[in-house]
Amino acid sequence: MNLHEYQAKQLFARYGLPAPVGYACTTPREAEEAASKIGAGPWVVKCQVHAGGRGKAGGVKVVNSKEDIRAFAENWLGKRLVTYQTDANGQPVNQILVEAATDIAKELYLGAVVDRSFPSRGLYGLHRRRRGNRKSGGRNSAPDPQSCA
Repeated sequence: MNLHEYQAKQLFARYGLPAPVGYACTTPREAEEAASKIGAGPWVVKCQVHAGGRGKAGGVKVVNSKEDIRAFAENWLGKRLVTYQTDANGQPVNQILVEAATDIAKELYLGAVVDRSFPSRGLYGLHRRRRGNRKSGGRNSAPDPQSCA
């Protein structure tokens, strides 16, 4: 199942898990209106594609004005975002997530993996020491046994 970030956050909210207020937008005008609904900035604007590495590729930005939100949306909507997880053609950017910026005390990564060579199904958690730093070893790397639950 592939979910965009905004869809995952909608599920979190539905089940009472905290998530920043945000709106998925398909036009620069919608993006500016989303900022007005959220309230005072700063805001974070994020290209919605099914790939990691968006921040390093310029697809995530903290902004302080609605003009910056509009410029980000005009720059990305209808274009393709190329990251280390996409091919050379990248992924189409059809939506921008606009949300309230939040302070991040600690960032964690949690992924569910089915490993048929492992005696039981595992849930693996990896701690990221720095924001936006990719720590997963990829498809063929074995998990640290201590990180299995």
